[in-house]
Amino acid sequence: MEITISQLNSQLTTTFLLSMVAFLIAMFLTPVYTYIAYKYKFWKKQRTTSTTGEQLTVFTKLHANKFKRNIPTMAGVVFLTSIVLVTFFLNLNRQQTWLPLAALVGGGIVGLLDDIINVRGAGGGIAGLRSGLKFTMITVLGLALGWYFFAKLGIDGIHVPFIGNWIVGWWIIPIFAFAVVATGNAVNISDGLDGLAGGLAAISFSGFGVVALLQGHVVLAAFCFTVVGALLSYLWFNIYPARFFMGDVGSFALGTSLGVVAMLTNSFFLLPIIGFLFVVEAASSLIQIVSKKFFKRKIFISAPLHHHLEAIGWPETKVTMRFWVVAAVMSFIGVLFAIAGGNI
Repeated sequence: MEITISQLNSQLTTTFLLSMVAFLIAMFLTPVYTYIAYKYKFWKKQRTTSTTGEQLTVFTKLHANKFKRNIPTMAGVVFLTSIVLVTFFLNLNRQQTWLPLAALVGGGIVGLLDDIINVRGAGGGIAGLRSGLKFTMITVLGLALGWYFFAKLGIDGIHVPFIGNWIVGWWIIPIFAFAVVATGNAVNISDGLDGLAGGLAAISFSGFGVVALLQGHVVLAAFCFTVVGALLSYLWFNIYPARFFMGDVGSFALGTSLGVVAMLTNSFFLLPIIGFLFVVEAASSLIQIVSKKFFKRKIFISAPLHHHLEAIGWPETKVTMRFWVVAAVMSFIGVLFAIAGGNI
């Protein structure tokens, strides 16, 4: 069906109006969160040991000055609340926004539990939920959403760029869950420098928002740009030196929702391109863990990659902004692949 210029203008206006509303709500809520966070001391506790058990001497040295001042965490509740309000009241749709909204809330709840334990725990080591428990909870969420994707929306295929649709039947459920779990953890791993994860997420959601628009999925596109609008408000306060951190409530909410958006746009194989740096960051951590476990040596001075670059002398701001540039280029390439590969 051809879209007229007036229809396109209407769709774009709606999409970007919702983005602006999300931005304004988040800006309004930020002072409320800030007051509560400082009053009740939502201070982020510094990790002292890695997932493999050894002391994080390099990480501690790199960020010693940052943790000399108290910086509140859990600021992800601000943009999460903004996105939920805008989507629930202005952009709710069974086919296009139920799943990403459920992923956003579900991932946010898992992350919030982890943050509360981090803030209220006694500290030492890795304060928060055990990694195995978090993985299990996100996996259950991914499988539940994948079942809905298959059983209720009736989707059982994945588009392979330049080839066509690949019908996988009920296997779409574990594939969907993999996208949710992998992306949720990748965004969480990337949340290590001021403005880094928020900027990368905004760029990735923008890329998928453009793909959704080109596919005619206006409601889903509006959801993507609602996320972008809320994240721009967050980034205003989170760029170096950060006033607060998003916490796991923000990173898991964004990551799980991004994985769902990739599946709803039938762009599973484009996710590693549009979310390229999330893949790189997660891969660098995995490589480091495997190398230390089996070969008793480190590949990177500190993992993930952004900490390694800091360790070799890159200023934090240079790492963040260069990652933003690479992410923007890869997101653009991903959109081009969607067009050329027959995904539009």
